[in-house]
Amino acid sequence: MTDRRNRLDLDPDTVERDLVKLVLTVVELLRQLMERQAIRRFDTGELTEDQEERIGLTLMLLEDRMAELRDRYGLRPEDLNLDLGPLGPLLPKE
Repeated sequence: MTDRRNRLDLDPDTVERDLVKLVLTVVELLRQLMERQAIRRFDTGELTEDQEERIGLTLMLLEDRMAELRDRYGLRPEDLNLDLGPLGPLLPKE
């Protein structure tokens, strides 16, 4: 018997949503990595005040756009956290 969770569902009605979910998952992973890097750079004093402001604004705008796209496709933030089996979830809990 095949485990249904491991099968690829190619229902034409859900392909677009599933593709958006995958793309948003990758973007969310990158957003979180950029945010951690920015915080590290803030803490070490590597950035000017203008750079800090630009990075903060950019991250906020990206988060807002992500929320809009999740809403459009009926996705919740936790829907973007892929289960990697024995490795655990892809994204850390914030």
